[in-house]
Parts: sequence; C-alpha cells; structure tokens
Amino acid sequence: MDAGAVQESIKNHVDVSLKLANRVFSAVTLAESNLVFSPLSINVVLALLAAGSKGRTLDELLAFLKSHSADDLDAFYSQVLSPVFADGSPLGGPRLSAANGAWVEQTLPPLKASFKHIVESVYQAVSESVDFMNKANEVVNHINLWVKNHTGGLIKQILNPNAVDNGTLFILANALYFKGDWAEKFDAKETKRRDFYLLDGSSIKVPFMSSWKGQCVRAFDGFKGLGVASPFDGGEGLAEMVDGGYPLHVTNVIHKSFIEVNEQGTEAAAVTVARMGCGALRPRPRPVLVDFVADHPFLYFIREDLTGAIVLLGTLINPLH
Repeated sequence: MDAGAVQESIKNHVDVSLKLANRVFSAVTLAESNLVFSPLSINVVLALLAAGSKGRTLDELLAFLKSHSADDLDAFYSQVLSPVFADGSPLGGPRLSAANGAWVEQTLPPLKASFKHIVESVYQAVSESVDFMNKANEVVNHINLWVKNHTGGLIKQILNPNAVDNGTLFILANALYFKGDWAEKFDAKETKRRDFYLLDGSSIKVPFMSSWKGQCVRAFDGFKGLGVASPFDGGEGLAEMVDGGYPLHVTNVIHKSFIEVNEQGTEAAAVTVARMGCGALRPRPRPVLVDFVADHPFLYFIREDLTGAIVLLGTLINPLH
C-alpha cells in the first residue's frame, strides 16, 4: 500500500468513526448518559468479518468501512496499525496495545486456509477450536479471561453466561488497552470543587483538575441503520470463513468501553465481539493565552497521532454518573 493509499485509508477510517459516533449518540438519551466507545475496535471486528465475506454482505461492509476491497482493509490494518499495536513505546511513552481473537465451534468444518491466514497473520489473532455445544459456560469464562488480560483488567466481562448457547458457532473479538501520562501532570493539590453546568441549565459541584501550564489542548441494530444488514440476515455472505460454505451469520455485536482520567493521565480499554450462528523556519508567534474551562458537557477523542486512528470517542454529560 503506497503513501497515497495509506492517507486515503486513514481519512476513511476517521470518516467512518464520526459516522458511527453520530449513529451511536443518536440512539441514546444524551441528557442522561455519559458515553464512550472505540471506533477502532469496532472497525477491526468489521474488517475481520469482511475478510470472511462475499457478495452483498461484503459489498455492504466495504461500503460502510469506505474501502475498495477486503484486501485493502487487510493491507491498511497490517501496514498502518501493526506498529500501533506494538504495545508501548521504547521511550516510555503512552502504551497502546491490541489483541484479536477467533473462537470456532469444534464441530464446524475447519477455517478456510485463506481466511485462517488473514486472521492469524494479518490481524495477529489467536484462533481456537472450542466446544460451544456442551461447554458454553467454560468458553464464556475463557473469553472473558482473555478480555480481562488484554484490557489491563479494566473490562472483566464482555459475555454473560446467557450470551453463548449451543447455537453459537463462531466468535470474533478485538480488545484495546491505552494508558498514557500527561506530558505535564496536574497537581492534585490544585484540584478544586467547582460548578459543572448540565444540559438543562442546572449545575452540580464536581472536582476540577487545574493547571496554568501549557497543555496540548447495550447491543443494538445500529449497523442495519448504517447500511450493514446482510451479515445479520442468515444468507451465504460469510461463506468465506469455514470450508464447505457453512451458512454463518452474525447474531449480535457487543461492545464495552472504559475510561478514567485523573491528575496523572488517562487509562482506557475497549472490547468488541461479533457473535455468529447458523519551507524556512519562521519565528513562532507569541501564543494567545486562553482559559480552557471544561464546565459544560463536551465531546472528546483519544487519537493515535501517527495514523490519526480514533481509539476512543465519547461524551461527558454528567461527571457524577
């Protein structure tokens, strides 16, 4: 993938992230809820689904992800995001790590060689054969432990015991973990209780971090509303995953995210699961001094600077929730 194609893929990833955010935010009551989710985690799982799709299902996934082909998606995540997934900086900078997993019912035909190669080589996913039919609870515990281990313990459960039954045949998952310190840490002694103004005009007292230093300043059918319906329809769109053209379809997509921001820095995690069944330097101008006071509801991002990938996106409506 040349530099021009990489830049186009990055732009498309950001566009898709904002489109998804608009859909997610419109599906909840913002006046009552803080919300955080990971567009990057969701997009990786959709790209994995695209790698095992064909026909209308593939067309819908590619259209939503704004990609020309499944090969382009695979090249993008391999070439651009693999360095991001290197789990930390040798210079001690922010830690951003990711893991992908695939769990397949042991009675299914084996994964197609081409799909298995993409899953394990391109997306560096663990691939396991499991007994959904007879040991569903054990498999749930196993996947939840995988989630806990790859999110720094911030997300301990993505699947409840009823989420997997003998109709479950295949699960794809992505887990993300981020931890970064402020370049200039906030002094905890400067944290004061001040007014935060809610959407209805009322106010509440909450702790505010302060600094005078320079700073760089539930499962739902949302995918169907975004033009991605065929993966859920039970046709033959996911026939490129296992041998024999087995008629897999997505039964639901589950996502969980967590974020904590304090005087030291930021720690965050996210998990997505797809369950399947049947020039010359110029003098720098003097900076304009402004007061940045986050005392009203706001939208925020955690973005990876090298690629521009949006790792987490959220809204803070009420700091006490």
